[in-house]
Amino acid sequence: MLNDIYQNLGVTRIINAAGTLTRLGGPPMVAEAVQAMKEASQWSVRIEELQERAGAYLAEVTGAEAGYVTSGASAGLQLAAAACIAGLDIRKMECLPDTSGMPNEIIVQRSHRNGYDHALRSAGARLVEVGHLGNPTGGYLAPWHIESAIHANTVAIHWVSMNLLEVVSLKDTITIAHRHHLPVIVDAAAALPPMENLQYFISEGADLVVFSGGKAIRGPQASGILVGRRDLIESVSLQHQDMDVLSETWTLREKFLKSNKIPGPPSQGIGRSLKVGKEEIAGLVVALKTYVKQDHSVWNQEQNEKLRVLKSGLQELPDLEVESFKSREETYPKLRLGIKDQAGITVVDIVLRLLDGDPAVAVGQEELSKGYLIIDPISLTIDQLDIVIKRFSSILFK
Repeated sequence: MLNDIYQNLGVTRIINAAGTLTRLGGPPMVAEAVQAMKEASQWSVRIEELQERAGAYLAEVTGAEAGYVTSGASAGLQLAAAACIAGLDIRKMECLPDTSGMPNEIIVQRSHRNGYDHALRSAGARLVEVGHLGNPTGGYLAPWHIESAIHANTVAIHWVSMNLLEVVSLKDTITIAHRHHLPVIVDAAAALPPMENLQYFISEGADLVVFSGGKAIRGPQASGILVGRRDLIESVSLQHQDMDVLSETWTLREKFLKSNKIPGPPSQGIGRSLKVGKEEIAGLVVALKTYVKQDHSVWNQEQNEKLRVLKSGLQELPDLEVESFKSREETYPKLRLGIKDQAGITVVDIVLRLLDGDPAVAVGQEELSKGYLIIDPISLTIDQLDIVIKRFSSILFK
């Protein structure tokens, strides 16, 4: 049985109504990806060859010059920063994350700062914040803030796909960066759906774009997509792959040595701890192919139908206030649940009681401080909807 591994380990299974969160293991993988990983596990292959073939497909789908499969979006950001710092300079590659004496600054808008940009700093980058927060007119955040921060130590500009109004646009950011011959790194980890975003950031001129492979694509949780300029992806590959090789027999000797791009194979790079297995590469590629081929209008209808069923059932509970909402960047709605004052229970109590069971039920907590629970349907199956409704009912009527 599929759940035997968790039962045997004594691990609580979770009905995931919170979305594609990493801490919950993301959504279920598509069956095609599971099969691909099983098949990939049965043979040994040259990882550099597999990455090259996989990267060619990623480039085709996104419109980029080249692509690379990473062990998650965070790994993609770290490798992107490492590529912008080191380029094809082997000495710099072997020094990272120590960037003493070399340009290492990446400019980022203050409103784009978040916990995930730790990945950039892990490569040795120093983040330089620009702009100010708290001005309702947005006048404290303008393109000149970015341009004025550029100098000889700048290696890249970072831009995050977030639901924010007071930011310098991607287009303006890229215009400034390219005027100074600097690359732009885009964190688009959670920017899918819509599927069109697979090509949007590259079409705007971004130089490196990172997507999660374990969210909407429903590939392996520990997989990510990094696409962009060919020279930067080459730097990523050299800093990521196993470099326990001899110059005379190195698979990539024609590409890098005889072309005089580099004098010899670099040693194990900063990406060694971020290695991605053949199974994840295969699973990600197949999951992405499945994602691209699916009818996304039908998929959106399915999410809406799941929300309709949930809303209808939860509205029957007297102590719940239920409303649908959709942010500017989403293609399908979610549910926001509030607790009426007379209920005698808090949203925190409900979160904890939902998690107290097997299977447990996890809901979104991003608005918990405002007194709301969020239900995201993307990881839910049809047969789980009634269970969610009944769990809420059992808690509120206890």
